[in-house]
Amino acid sequence: MTWRIDPSHTSVEFAVRHMAIATVRGRFRSVSGTVETAEDGALRQVEATIEAASVDTGEPQRDAHLRSADFFDADRHPYLTFRSTSIRPRQGGRYEVTGDLTIRGQTRPVTLEVETVGPISDPWGNRRAAATISGTINRKDFGLTYNQALEFGGVAVGEEVRFTIDVEAVAQQQAA
Repeated sequence: MTWRIDPSHTSVEFAVRHMAIATVRGRFRSVSGTVETAEDGALRQVEATIEAASVDTGEPQRDAHLRSADFFDADRHPYLTFRSTSIRPRQGGRYEVTGDLTIRGQTRPVTLEVETVGPISDPWGNRRAAATISGTINRKDFGLTYNQALEFGGVAVGEEVRFTIDVEAVAQQQAA
C-alpha cells in the first residue's frame, strides 16, 4: 500500500549545539514523500523530500545564513532527500531504517529509529498512519563545514545534529 506524507501534520525538527554551551532548535516547514507498506502493514520503503529554503529557527538572520552557501546553499541545492535502502523490523511497530540521505549534493548512508502507529480511519473515511523518526548525523559529512573558533577553545556550531520527525501519512486510493 502507498501512503502520502501529509505535510500539514508532519514536522521535521533538528537540534545542534551553539557556542558549545546551548542548543539551537529549528525545523523545516516543507516536506513531502511516500511510504510503502506490505499488506500486513509492515514498513517496506520510505522516500522523503525536504525544501532546504523552508528552514526555520525563529531567527530571520540565522535562517538566511542557514540558506546561504555557508550551510545548505539552498539556491544550488534546493532539496534534502532520503530514500530507504534497508528496513529491519523490531518489536512493537519499531524499525531500524537505513537509507541514503542527500544534503548539498552529498549522499551518505544514515540509520534511523522508527516507531509506527496506526493505521486508523479519520472522520472523512481516510486511512491514516503515523511514525516518529529519530537520528543523528554529522553535518560535516554533508559539506556543511562552516564554523568559527571561539576564544575559549570551542566552536560556534556543533558538528552533531539530532533530529526528530513526526510523520502522518494518508493511504492513497487503490485503482479499481
